Amino acid sequence: MKKVSKLSLTLASIGVFMIGLAGVLQYKAFQIEDNTVAYETVTMNDLNAGKVENVNNNKNEENTDTADESNNNTEVEEDTTDTEEVEEVTIEDELEDVKTYDEVSTVPVDPIVYDGLTMNQLAEKLNRSLNSTISGKGYLIASYSLQLGIDPYMATAIILHETGCNGTCSSLVRECNNVGGQKGGPSCGGGAYKAYATLDEGIIGYLDNLYRNYYSYGLTTPEAIGPKYAASTTWASQVNNYIALIRSR
Repeated sequence: MKKVSKLSLTLASIGVFMIGLAGVLQYKAFQIEDNTVAYETVTMNDLNAGKVENVNNNKNEENTDTADESNNNTEVEEDTTDTEEVEEVTIEDELEDVKTYDEVSTVPVDPIVYDGLTMNQLAEKLNRSLNSTISGKGYLIASYSLQLGIDPYMATAIILHETGCNGTCSSLVRECNNVGGQKGGPSCGGGAYKAYATLDEGIIGYLDNLYRNYYSYGLTTPEAIGPKYAASTTWASQVNNYIALIRSR
């Protein structure tokens, strides 16, 4: 009887201990957040109610929200970069519209051809001494003289001396287009002087003769040309006077 009582007492004590242990037993759950260990006290009732899982789920949701915010920040930075690139392209496009001086300037610069003058300026200078029938032929005389290597002032001066076109041109110019007193055929009115079909042909024929029979032989001044060109001993001085007149105008 005593043995049964002791056994019953022992079993009863164990049962009471287990019940007490189950009532007060507590679990500690912990988790790491931002490199800091946090502890939470969890009871058996919390476990049965699923609160521990809820805590873990809440933390996962917070981590997800943080990741979403990080992604949103990344997207904003990318959008900013795109905006900056568009602005740079716009600036480059505007710079491409800027014109250089060479593109804006459309006025050609005429070269100097003789005596510090352009071709047009030289022609205008000769025209100031060309009147009557030969008026306005300065460009032809200037351009063809320079092409042959003849002094355009002297070529014009000889025309003025031979034809009088500083005032009124002679009948040889007006009727036969002969500007330099050229001899040959076809004849002008049956005489020794040559006739030309047009005034331009007469000017070109005169300059060709001056180059072929004088300049090509080294006779390039009135003094050198005079003895062969005319019988007058004052021919060279008179031509030089016309050269000075042309230069002064």
